[in-house]
Amino acid sequence: MMLEIRNVHKKFENAEVLKGIDLDVSKGDVVAILGPSGSGKTTFLRCVNFLELADQGEMVFDGTRYDMNRVTRKDIAAIRKKTAFVFQNYNLFLNKTVLQNVTLGLTVGSGMRKAEAMEIAREALRRVGMEGKLDSYPSQLSGGQQQRVAIARGLATNPESIYFDEPASALDPELIGEVLGVMRQLAEEGMTMLVVTHEMDFARNVSSKVLFMESGSVIESGPTGEFFAHPSHPRSQEFIRSILEARK
Repeated sequence: MMLEIRNVHKKFENAEVLKGIDLDVSKGDVVAILGPSGSGKTTFLRCVNFLELADQGEMVFDGTRYDMNRVTRKDIAAIRKKTAFVFQNYNLFLNKTVLQNVTLGLTVGSGMRKAEAMEIAREALRRVGMEGKLDSYPSQLSGGQQQRVAIARGLATNPESIYFDEPASALDPELIGEVLGVMRQLAEEGMTMLVVTHEMDFARNVSSKVLFMESGSVIESGPTGEFFAHPSHPRSQEFIRSILEARK
């Protein structure tokens, strides 16, 4: 097992946002984290990558066990060397070109030589179809293009897994497909991914597992095909039914 999460809890002031979340992820899994807005999906993903510190929980990552409430900066740095996080709103540096946005983490964050970093960045941008925009600035790109640059920035670090926080939700409808297409390609290449998403076609057709959350708890989890074909929990059944009705 590549990643094991047990009993994750998180409160903000008096609001209990996560109420004991468990998750198992094997290498090559694409886990779609689904649920209504406010269910705790993004908070959970941020806790997994220590962008938020859980109040309680245990993680086993690549065979090393961590108390999620007592990790050191060294622990977090070690985990993040093997993971990448793609944010909803891209988080690109507006005063840097596409190429600079991708190389910056390699040269400054990892101390890589500039020439090597540029070679790696160009290959990462090629993988997401952005090799023709190396000298462009984020303001010159569409939202879909900016998100593809953000994905390339993550790929450039050669991660073992990538965490996506609603990567298409800030995009115009006609741009969603280009980002989801890149993610589908990564899944086909065997990249391990955790994806918070409202894109049900992606979840149904690309993910291998579903984690369905509501009100800070896991309502149902399991193989994607089984979840969509035969959801066992009444709330899951209602969720699937609402999706089908919305498409009519």
